[in-house]
Amino acid sequence: MPILIAIIGALGAAAYWYFRMRDIGVAGRDLVNVANDVRLAARRFGFSRRSNIHPAESIEDPKVAIGGLAVVFLELDDLPSQDARIAMTRELQRATNVILQDAEELAILGRWLMSECGGPEPTVTRLSKKLFKLGGGEQLAPLMQVLNAIGTAGDGSLSERQRDALDDIKYAFKL
Repeated sequence: MPILIAIIGALGAAAYWYFRMRDIGVAGRDLVNVANDVRLAARRFGFSRRSNIHPAESIEDPKVAIGGLAVVFLELDDLPSQDARIAMTRELQRATNVILQDAEELAILGRWLMSECGGPEPTVTRLSKKLFKLGGGEQLAPLMQVLNAIGTAGDGSLSERQRDALDDIKYAFKL
């Protein structure tokens, strides 16, 4: 009887480790796919990372900065709804005059920029300053068009963190 229990225990341990390793392989493939999506989005918009320069400072297209700020503004909401995500993508498409696939890639690139900046709050500061450098006050209208769509898509009220982000954007655009 003890031999039978030891065999069952060994089989159980082997099954546990087998399934655990299989899940690690799936997670690894998912990470490769995410990295590939970011790489393809960056290539489409001409974004190239330069050494010894923060990725936010490497942005040369205002669309990328607007996409990043849109994703950050959405993430600053306490619990962003699916409607808000759809509204962000749709309005990003309209405001930047791109097709839907490009708007989705701008969102992917924006999410990556947010992770490189260390969170939503520092990203707002960096990207809004960079957007002002790229296009001046002319870029405020398309940005506010997207942010307005995100704000009105949910329950219509902005969170405290979103209001603080709007203050940071005003400061960057010298309003």
